[in-house]
Amino acid sequence: MSKWVSVAKKSDIPEGQTKVFTVNDQEIAISRLKGQFYAFENSCSHMELPLDEGEIEGTIIECPHHGARFDLKTGEAVRMPAATPIHMYKVHVDGEMIQVEISE
Repeated sequence: MSKWVSVAKKSDIPEGQTKVFTVNDQEIAISRLKGQFYAFENSCSHMELPLDEGEIEGTIIECPHHGARFDLKTGEAVRMPAATPIHMYKVHVDGEMIQVEISE
């Protein structure tokens, strides 16, 4: 079962940036790219290091530690050393609030 959880206001995340929020002891990173919000577990699937400070080009985020890249639309690993996708969260914007779908 899952539920929608309000995580942040749209204004909390400037265009082109990523911010991290803790929800139920999970670090969730949210990126704002061309007005769209993408939420993902703040952990590279290669060595479980944080992704939030990675460079973003288009919708691809690069892990700042070992250079793995992930597509923020799908979570798919698009460059080694990562071969496994990152966990993505569904995002819903309700007025000014950004909500993510969390499994219980």
